[in-house]
Amino acid sequence: MSKVITGKIFVVEDNIDTDQIIPAEYLTLVPSKPDEYEKLGSYALIGLPDKYGKFIEDGQIKTQYPIIIGGENFGCGSSREHAPIALGASGVKAVVAQSYARIFFRNCSATGELYPWESIDRLCDIFKTGQEVTIDFDKDQLINHTLNQVYELKSLGEVAPVIDAGGIFAYARNTGMISA
Repeated sequence: MSKVITGKIFVVEDNIDTDQIIPAEYLTLVPSKPDEYEKLGSYALIGLPDKYGKFIEDGQIKTQYPIIIGGENFGCGSSREHAPIALGASGVKAVVAQSYARIFFRNCSATGELYPWESIDRLCDIFKTGQEVTIDFDKDQLINHTLNQVYELKSLGEVAPVIDAGGIFAYARNTGMISA
């Protein structure tokens, strides 16, 4: 059975840093506490410039956008694990960007919060927030239903099973690398 993620997209550009993803003032929230995890998600992307619009509508704690489209160097800045956790807590399932800060990419897999797909094309210049897309895991493709176009993605490779398991520690337990 093919694995897919379908939904509306939220489009940003280059150099979206961890302060824009989750400002430092919210790092006191502890993601291992369920109520604080939800609250952390409600602040995801609150540091973005106004030109992008609202990622989470007023009065809501979850986003209507399960997929983010970005440009180059998504997740740059600090090494805070709170950034992918905040996005995951907000309801994001995947980010498709031209490139990532390596620490952000690693934190996505370590936490198991979201899939960091790399695009071949510069999708942030083609796509618009609110368009409907599907990511097809088996074909490494992103289908933009609004534009009726298919775009190739770079393979997730060995990162996919780690994220599927729920992060590096869950993967290590599941595969017998560490004892349960």
